Amino acid sequence: MDNKTKRLYFIDAMRAWAILMMLQGHFVDGLLDTAFRDDSSPIFAVWKYFRGMTAPVFFTVSGFIFTYLLVRGDKQGLKNPRVKKGIKRGLELLFIGYLLRMNLFGLLQGELYDSFYLVDVLHCIGLSLLGIIGIYLMVQKHKKSLFPFLLLGVTVILFLFEPIYKTWSFSFLPDAFANYLTKSNGSVFTIFPWFGYAAFGGFISLLFTKFKNFNYLYPTASAIAILGGIGLIFGSSDPFLALSRFTGIQLFADISFNNYLFIRLGDVLLVFAVFMLFRSLLKNTTVLKIGQSTLSIYIVHFIILYGSFTGLGLYRFLHHSLNPALAISGALAFMIISTYTALQYEKHKFSIKLSLATAGKYTLVQLEIVGANALEFAKDRFYKVLRRFGVVKN
Repeated sequence: MDNKTKRLYFIDAMRAWAILMMLQGHFVDGLLDTAFRDDSSPIFAVWKYFRGMTAPVFFTVSGFIFTYLLVRGDKQGLKNPRVKKGIKRGLELLFIGYLLRMNLFGLLQGELYDSFYLVDVLHCIGLSLLGIIGIYLMVQKHKKSLFPFLLLGVTVILFLFEPIYKTWSFSFLPDAFANYLTKSNGSVFTIFPWFGYAAFGGFISLLFTKFKNFNYLYPTASAIAILGGIGLIFGSSDPFLALSRFTGIQLFADISFNNYLFIRLGDVLLVFAVFMLFRSLLKNTTVLKIGQSTLSIYIVHFIILYGSFTGLGLYRFLHHSLNPALAISGALAFMIISTYTALQYEKHKFSIKLSLATAGKYTLVQLEIVGANALEFAKDRFYKVLRRFGVVKN
């Protein structure tokens, strides 16, 4: 493999870590009995904190790898093949996000349940990719430095004004659109502020691209990430409070009192630093395959846990009912089963798609035959009725 490919090893490892953390987090959070959710317990507190950093890492890494590939070639603007692929990928994620929330029993009754319109991680990542493409195309006629500047600016603006827009209900919009902007209807994620993490990932990837030939890229990047991460985690709240006292602007105080976005961004930087420092140990083939198969793993886990299409998932039958021992062992089994199933699908994806396509064509042919026979039968019965009433001759 060439040098450029090697530089992405730690990103694939981060994606693998993030998706596995997401799997166990969803399982434990959904099935652990509420009686065992004690924030005073050091074990539960540590688990809860690490669970909270999973989504920021996942969004940031998604923005990183997408933007890294977007600017990798020589072609720019609409001539860049990655633009078309990116738009297709973004729309694909949106489609899959809605597909996973579809209930076939409801469809048979001619109804789409309200949960179908809720926005989840796939919707937000898909829309974030489209947003990055939009910014990329918008700055093509300007200096290259404007692209990373705007991506970082999006992150800062979304994080700074979160205390304001999180209170908006967007009730004037249909729920299908409002759910992208507010959690009041039950959406798990919203495009604001989560697009900020994807944009920040894009910003970091542009720095990696710019300094890719720098001999001390990883030591320097790791040091900056560690210092920046520690600074954001432990030192970002007080300056906002001081700024509020100095200016009298309540917004800065609101940020300081609930500074989770910047603190989680610090967590993301520390995770980046850890994976960059240990990148030489993270070249296990299975780990890399897991990192490259996150979408398939997510789909499998969603079907098993939440019962996509049928509503018959583990969440329905075991919701908040397991003790810690069962929750931990179950989470491990759940991660193994979901990951193994997804990797097997990736391994045989071509033959599976070919078989499905063949079965689909065969089904269409049979439906056409059945339809033609049904039409002929209906036509024959219709003429018999007409003849009985003397409307037509025999």
